[in-house]
Amino acid sequence: MLAQTGACAFVYGVPFLVPTLRDELGLSLAEAGTYVAAPTVGLLLTLIAWGAAADRFGERRVMALGLGLTTVSVGAVALATPGSPAAVLGLLAVGGAAAASVFAANGRMIMGWFPRTERGLAMGIRQTSQPLGVALAGLVLPGLAQRTGAFPALVVPAAVCLVAAVLVVVVVRDPARPPRTAEGAVGTPYRSPVLWRVHAASAMLVVPQFAFSAFGTEYLVRQQGWGVAGAGAFVAVVQIAGAVSRIGSGVWSDRVGSRLRPMRQLAVGAVLVLLVFALGDAVAPWLAVVALAVGGIVTVADNGLAFTAVAEIAGSAWSGRALGIQNTGQNVASSLTPVALGALVGVTGYAVGFAVAAVAPLLAVGLTPVRDEQEPSW
Repeated sequence: MLAQTGACAFVYGVPFLVPTLRDELGLSLAEAGTYVAAPTVGLLLTLIAWGAAADRFGERRVMALGLGLTTVSVGAVALATPGSPAAVLGLLAVGGAAAASVFAANGRMIMGWFPRTERGLAMGIRQTSQPLGVALAGLVLPGLAQRTGAFPALVVPAAVCLVAAVLVVVVVRDPARPPRTAEGAVGTPYRSPVLWRVHAASAMLVVPQFAFSAFGTEYLVRQQGWGVAGAGAFVAVVQIAGAVSRIGSGVWSDRVGSRLRPMRQLAVGAVLVLLVFALGDAVAPWLAVVALAVGGIVTVADNGLAFTAVAEIAGSAWSGRALGIQNTGQNVASSLTPVALGALVGVTGYAVGFAVAAVAPLLAVGLTPVRDEQEPSW
């Protein structure tokens, strides 16, 4: 959890620097979105490779190495900020590429240590790391950025990654796995369309999640007139509530014996909350703030369900690679969402932009293969 929290505080914490970045560098919203997207671009380029490494060499080595590299690259941005925007973007991308190790490996570790009847809960607890990482960033980065500058504020997630790397080496132990000969006999699970549909639905559900997380602080500051620190604290509280919702949805899935039915129902909720936000921005600002709060909870609750479903469908021999592919699809969406939605909102306004974004979770409702869900093999 700590490893994932540190990685997420960096990868998904950059949006909290957007107001300060725009003031310091004179950026448009779309230009600021490139800094938001840089870590996730690096992340998506290496997720599958890290997953394959976890399948072959074990989770502990992969996590420790990746966290160490993240610390070095993010620390370089924070403590010796290069003058060139290209160099900054490059280091942010390298940091995201190294942080991908945690995303790919520790989900596999959860699957190895817990039985099926507890995996939803266990993965839900693990998945709280993302909103907790965002909450940490929301509480610390906006105010720190105002005092020290945008990039020096990244020393906080760099420090958390360093502590996590040390603790992974000292504490973490890889779960037992089947003999390599037994694993090698298993064919690819991608011959069936089921995994592809879960990946696609999950990618669609990233859009509402990042619509709220990437632009929530900016919306409250620019459109509602909130202070930067107050807006960051609001988003942080919502993220903590979102963390609890991931545990709740995991328990829900354990009790109903399905990951995909709850996932589809949460997709319906994401559609509704985006449309309510759009309506609130157009006619009732208070309603938009309420939708931001509810949306920050509803749109993150499904994430652990998808990861558990992917790992269970893929099986032990393929779970690392499958989780890498899962993360890759999600992070393609998370990289594109800030840039594309930022450009759309800049032209049409928040109401139209978020109404258009509601198409993504609507597609996820149809893509989620509930009828094809089967008893997992491990």
